[in-house]
Amino acid sequence: MIIAPRDFRDEELFDTKKELETAGNDVTIASTTKNIATGMLGGTIVPEIALDEVIVDDYDAIVFIGGSGSSIYFHNKKAHDIARDAYYKGKVIGAICIAPSTLANAGLLREKKATCYPSEGNNLKSKGAIYTGKPVEKDGKIITADGPRSARSFGRMIAKSL
Repeated sequence: MIIAPRDFRDEELFDTKKELETAGNDVTIASTTKNIATGMLGGTIVPEIALDEVIVDDYDAIVFIGGSGSSIYFHNKKAHDIARDAYYKGKVIGAICIAPSTLANAGLLREKKATCYPSEGNNLKSKGAIYTGKPVEKDGKIITADGPRSARSFGRMIAKSL
């Protein structure tokens, strides 16, 4: 799971993580730094690895967590490379809230059904996505969700896809 170092959305990280772990999955948290990351609601977590240390082959899924801070990945080459590498290797890729814009900007949502927080809907469409506005959307191995209220069902969909 890839989070922003500041202002990730707490529920999107913690609720999704809980659903994945409840289903028997190990979860690794990555961010731009291994320093304490703080959510928009004050939750904290220490990332286990830095973004530059992510080796896609080590994981079955790559999940981008939203929150206002996640916009740092919208045009981040390393984040795009990780997403593309995961996609082309057939991994499950998830993104929630505004984070689907990272996938769209990496070119992965063209002609794919996707959803996101409404503020990013036009960006997804401009990158060729079929924006549905649903709480959770799955197209192949790409799973997107609209925000905090959908975090649990997002996590369950990822777990089911694994």
